[in-house]
Amino acid sequence: MITLDSITDLRTTLKAARANGQRIALVPTMGNLHQGHLTLIETARQHSDFVVASLFVNPMQFGPGEDLDAYPRTFEADRDALETAGCDLLFAPTTTTLYPNGLGEQTRVRVPRVGEGLCGGARPGHFDGVATVVALLFNLVQPDVACFGEKDYQQLAVIRKLVADLHLPIEIIGVPTVRAADGLALSSRNGYLSADQRAVAPALYRTLVEMRDALAQGDTINRVLAQGVSALEAAGFVPDYLELRAIDLGPVTQETRQAVLLGAARLGPARLIDNLVVSLPGPKAT
Repeated sequence: MITLDSITDLRTTLKAARANGQRIALVPTMGNLHQGHLTLIETARQHSDFVVASLFVNPMQFGPGEDLDAYPRTFEADRDALETAGCDLLFAPTTTTLYPNGLGEQTRVRVPRVGEGLCGGARPGHFDGVATVVALLFNLVQPDVACFGEKDYQQLAVIRKLVADLHLPIEIIGVPTVRAADGLALSSRNGYLSADQRAVAPALYRTLVEMRDALAQGDTINRVLAQGVSALEAAGFVPDYLELRAIDLGPVTQETRQAVLLGAARLGPARLIDNLVVSLPGPKAT
């Protein structure tokens, strides 16, 4: 596996790969990799000839008081894991490389509507940071395909809209959430949990499953959401939000049949997110 931190070297290497007719895939990461990330690499390998992973803890997507400084940085272990998973090139730029004029003067990309509310509401400016760094990486790598996890459902929706609105010739592949045996979605932030908190954490997914089943049985949306919030609070979570949205993150209407439950909740020092696609059987939207 090639490891680069220079934009010039990255472009030179990828130019040679394209000249050889290779299809290029990109997997953006912030490091501290787990099996969910490695599944993205494996999926990218299935859809391409040359897999690029980026490793960059993007300061633009962290708000005041968030965990930028504390975010785990495990470069050596990440590099070894990527190589074992079949990655061909690791691009690990510095903040100065990507934002040479500093964050204050950096051009930013904003994706309207799908980036608003949910995590976008709880973390103002977060998805501007995500969209900006992903647009930068798309420009630098110019991949044919890029893989993102479905655990970050709103992020995936933001990226799909970015690609569609800017007419970028990139296929976006959403990769199903990888879970521990007890149902907890794998996340770098799970490492913040104590042993006792880790034992509680799967209740977020269990609550979403219970809500899905209640909706399938015809229970009302408002009652299911209220019961879900109560269940999370009883388990020890502090919910940020718990919502039902249409698949495109628009509002649920009388005609909506496929929707997605989205939840974010704090448990000790960790902010956990998860989602679950649901089928709505009847016409009720309240």
